[in-house]
Amino acid sequence: MTPYASWRRQHAGHHTMWNNLDRHDTGVDIYSTCLIVAEYRALPRWRRLGYRISHDPLVMNLLLPPFIFILLYRLPFDTPKEQRRERRSVLVANLALVALFGGLGLVLGFCEVLAVQLPVIALAAIIGVWLFSVQHKGESTLWAREEGWTRESAALEGSTWLRLPRLLQWFTGNIGLHHLHHLNPRIPNYRLQRCCEAIPALRQAPSLTLRGGLAAMRYALWDEGLQRMVTFRAAGRAAA
Repeated sequence: MTPYASWRRQHAGHHTMWNNLDRHDTGVDIYSTCLIVAEYRALPRWRRLGYRISHDPLVMNLLLPPFIFILLYRLPFDTPKEQRRERRSVLVANLALVALFGGLGLVLGFCEVLAVQLPVIALAAIIGVWLFSVQHKGESTLWAREEGWTRESAALEGSTWLRLPRLLQWFTGNIGLHHLHHLNPRIPNYRLQRCCEAIPALRQAPSLTLRGGLAAMRYALWDEGLQRMVTFRAAGRAAA
């Protein structure tokens, strides 16, 4: 469902600016950025409303992921015109999907294929986006200004260790060890657990349980005074 060449650029961009409070106007996705409470309050009302809607837990984690993977990735929506290879990757991915689902539809019936595939794709998108995004927005994860941002601190303090049950950890390819992935993206996922066990310092990253990861979907703003993520409700109470 994802055109590889354009996704690769987006993912590389995420790895250069995650948890950086001064990089939220660079066109990077909303899952990699965050507004400071003071910035949010200073926005015009219509922009504040837009941010609140787009960062609502239900919208951000249930509605947007299927929209992104099923519809938005069918277009070169953020690919510069001169990046022809990326644009071709979108076209090739679309043609492959037409061939795959068209062939299945001719054999099995189009309604039957859609009835099975759409829910599966939507659920996979929701789970996948949640797995990645929540690991930067736990209450105790660190967000920093440009002058104080370093790759090492952003990896070990700004990315969480999502402690999934062993079976889920296996199914998700150890992606819960997200702080190690950011510290060194070249480490294969199947080696992440061994690295974590071998180096005690890597086990000091902020951690989330499965329940904590679900609760972390509510965090949408960074409070510079408290030095932690807060919910819209908490930010509103602080302003009262």
